[in-house]
This record gives sequence, C-alpha cells and structure tokens, in this order.
Amino acid sequence: MKAHAADLNGRTKLQIENTPKMVLLLAIILSLLTVIPLCLDTRRSPLSSARINVGELRSMVLEKHCDIFSGEWVPNPKGPYYSNESCRLIIDQQNCMKFGRPDTEFMNWRWKPHECELPLFNPVQFLEIVRGKSLAFVGDSVGRNQMESLLCLLASEANPEDISHKYTSETDYFKRWYYTEYKFTVATLWSPFLVKSSDADPNGHSRNNLMNLYLDEADESWVSQIENFDYVIISAGQWFFRPLVYYANGQPVGCHNCNINNMTALTKYHAYRMAFRTAFRTLQRLKNYKGITFLRTFSPSHFENGDWDKGGNCGRTRPFTSQEVELDGYTMEFYLTQVEELRAAEKQGMDMGLKFSLLDTTEIMLLRPDGHPNQYGHSMHKNKTVNDCVHWCLPGPIDTWNEFLFYMLKIERQRAVVEKLIKNA
Repeated sequence: MKAHAADLNGRTKLQIENTPKMVLLLAIILSLLTVIPLCLDTRRSPLSSARINVGELRSMVLEKHCDIFSGEWVPNPKGPYYSNESCRLIIDQQNCMKFGRPDTEFMNWRWKPHECELPLFNPVQFLEIVRGKSLAFVGDSVGRNQMESLLCLLASEANPEDISHKYTSETDYFKRWYYTEYKFTVATLWSPFLVKSSDADPNGHSRNNLMNLYLDEADESWVSQIENFDYVIISAGQWFFRPLVYYANGQPVGCHNCNINNMTALTKYHAYRMAFRTAFRTLQRLKNYKGITFLRTFSPSHFENGDWDKGGNCGRTRPFTSQEVELDGYTMEFYLTQVEELRAAEKQGMDMGLKFSLLDTTEIMLLRPDGHPNQYGHSMHKNKTVNDCVHWCLPGPIDTWNEFLFYMLKIERQRAVVEKLIKNA
C-alpha cells in the first residue's frame, strides 16, 4: 500500500554533436537519470565548476534506486551513531538513558530495505550537501524531535551556534541553529496544526482543552518565516485528536468531540486533510519560495493498558515484526489522507517548478513500540516523569528518519548534477 513521491523531472531535449565525446557524455547522462550515486566526492562539489569532469562521473560508485521505505528492522551490533553523553543537545524529554532506562537493545536495530542497503548517515557528506542552505522542520514536538536527532547525528563533525534569540523570544518552540563553517541553518518552527488556531476554553489552555481551528488559514508563525528556506519538512499528528471547533471563511462549520449543541460533527480526518491542503497551497502561493518540501508522514503512538491520560504506557523492549502488526485504523487513515494531499500538491507544483517529496516514516515506526521514552523522559515544563509513548528516545529509531533524509538529499544532488550536465552539453 506504499505511496511514494512521483518523479517531478520533465523531459529535456539535447542538441548533440555527432562526435565520440558527446556520445559518451549522452550515455553517462542517460545512465545517471536511472541510478542513484551512493558515494560522492563531498569535499569538492561537482556543481562548484561549470566544467564537468566526465572521468569523475564515470568513476562514481553507482547503485540502482530502490524503495528505501519497504523493509524490516534487523539487529545492528554496532549500535547507535552517538550517545546521550556524546551529544549535549538531547533535551530531557527524549534523554531516556539519563533518566534510567534499564534496557539498551532498542538502540541496536537498523532499518534494512528489502532491495538494497540504506547508506549510513555521513555527517561530513550531509553538511557538504547542505552547505550554504537552510532546512526547517514545521510542525509539532515530534518534528522538533527529528531536528534534535539531526543535531546529534551531525555532532561528531560540527557543533552549531544557537541563534534562536535573534529571531524570537519563544526559544522553547522556535529554534534556529547555525553551522558557521558550512553556512547551514537548521530550524524548527512550532505549528502543531499547520493552520491558525486559538483556545476556545474560557478556563484557558490545558492538555485537552477545546480549541478553534481555522482550516483555510495557514499559521503565520511559520508562514512568515519560511519563504527563504531551501528545504522544508512538514508534519503534524497527535494534536488533531483533541476537541476542536472548525472554521472556514471565518465561520464555524463543525467540530470534533466538542459537545456543543447544534454543531455539525466533522471527523478529525477532515481537519487533517484541510490542514495539509492549506499548508501545501500556501507554500505554492509564496512568491519567493523555491524550496523542496518534504512531507514526513504520521508518527504512530504506542499506548497500551490505557490512553495517554488514563495510565497508558509503552514498556516493550523489542520491535514488532510485520506479522505482528499491520497498518490500519486511524493510523492508516491519517497516513492516506496526507499522502493524497501530497499527490495533489505534486501535480500543482510541477507547473510552478516546486518539488514535493514523501518522507515515509509511518509503517517503519509502527513496528517500533520499544522506541518511546515511556516513563524515562522528563517534560520540558514540568519537573516530573510522564509516560511518553508519542516522542522517541535519542538515540533511537527516529535517527532512521534522517538516514532517509540524507539519502533523499543525495538524490536531489544527483539531479542537480544531471541538470548541470545537460545545460552545458
């Protein structure tokens, strides 16, 4: 049932001279269009010179493209890339080892695609690919969780400067880090619904209070900052379960679990669809936005023995196999809803020269009930432990999301090489 991003590259006509040199160049270009390089000379970008060295291209180690999102978790005796001691940027909420998690096996698994090997994350190569660029994670705290994983994966090569205070006073929710040597900025922009929201409960904000959701208005807290980012990773999830009143054109049109008389009942899936549709269309309408947008798909929770607010926990210590659990219920509905909206955005973006890609993490994380902090994480704002079966321990299975990202950015880099070759042929 996998749904993957379509290739948005158009066809290009080449004017080729009838010489052996150009015939060789054409052959190389055609081969590059159907394969993905997994080893690049990242200290010297092939885009840094207008003259492409054909010999270098021929010597690249190439491997057929495969579906990296279809596979299984296999034991990894080498263990994680980093530890809670080697990465100082892990917040208490995901620092499971700091707060006494007794088992370590959850860190010793790696995702293995059925058809190929997923390249190991290489911090030097990653930073070379994003040199001079910027990356934003837009969404809720699980999006921030992925950003913190990326910071730790890069920590063996470079330490960033926290420049959040230059942009906001709300530095718990809006973070910016700058890698000076690489001129690379990574940010997290807090927007749990992607669209405008407000509290509707006269008693104020709480974990499960009623909120208003304006489904046709993107949240300005991220829209106002996003236009100049080169890469944007969009995600949202667990907040859509709470009681919500939905608005369109400034008027209430229905609600979910709101207990308001004479209010039309609408499902959480309706709001989820409209939120992603509004977010994608907003990016398409921004005059100066030229970035690549990645949809990071729904991240499942694994509460057992009760809901999140009724004593639920997640104490498993091993992954599920694909025979033990399947993608269904609300997890599948959320997943299919957002992928359908991504498909529409891809088609609309083609005419604008905008790329939308799928970072498919739902099914692989459904298999990882062992990867959550459970009681071994401390909330950002409360000095007590909570059973957290939504976020992910660091290090842990969420690091795989950034292995996927690394792989996908390599694909985009290869496309840039091919486009450069075609332009100068």
